[in-house]
Amino acid sequence: MKSIEIDDDLYAFIASQTKHIGESASEILRRLLLPEDGEIKGASNASLPDESVQSTKVPVAATTTANASAQKAEAKPVTKPVAKAAPKATVAKAPVTKSPAAKSTTAAKAPVKKDVVAPVVTEIENHNKDDIVSMVSQDALSTFTKRVDQFLFILSAAHKLNSDTFENVKSIIGKNRTYFATSKEALLENGSSTNPKAIPNSPFWVVTNNNTAKKVNMLEQVLRTLGYQPDVVETVVSRFAPEGK
Repeated sequence: MKSIEIDDDLYAFIASQTKHIGESASEILRRLLLPEDGEIKGASNASLPDESVQSTKVPVAATTTANASAQKAEAKPVTKPVAKAAPKATVAKAPVTKSPAAKSTTAAKAPVKKDVVAPVVTEIENHNKDDIVSMVSQDALSTFTKRVDQFLFILSAAHKLNSDTFENVKSIIGKNRTYFATSKEALLENGSSTNPKAIPNSPFWVVTNNNTAKKVNMLEQVLRTLGYQPDVVETVVSRFAPEGK
């Protein structure tokens, strides 16, 4: 194998013609210079020495370096400079200032907690105890000298034991007459002679210008309306009017 000396630009050209890694300079030149039939171009002049070419050996290291440079030239990808995208324009957000009117509107929309009011149970349950019998005792009634005061005492006891449902006694009415109301004026509409009186310790009023028999009848209707059993009603009424109606 003979060595030749070539210029740097020719060496770079040969190295750039490398087709695969490990291809030597001889293989590259043979591929470029020799035809496929293997005949050497200008063979007649091959024996004549070329005075412009000096017979100096090309160091092996140079050949190896040429191969390495060719490999790098093939392996190194061509990187095109990528233009940097223009920075996006940042739109500054203007601070939102709420007007006093908006604040007041927001405050107005705040949920208002309402107190939950338990529904009033109007359904009357029958009493299975004699609570009013114990309260309206003979001794308790004997402290009152007037029958009308005893009448009011029994109604007050009934209200105390049934304050949630006592409102239902307003449904007890006579012929063109109201017996119970929550104001004196409502009863006076039936006439000035109704003599309305307040039931003690309650917001209710009752007419009192009626005889004992009528008061007994009113007490019976009140106790039945409040759900007391017939025997309890009879016991209380008999203590109010032991002589009967």
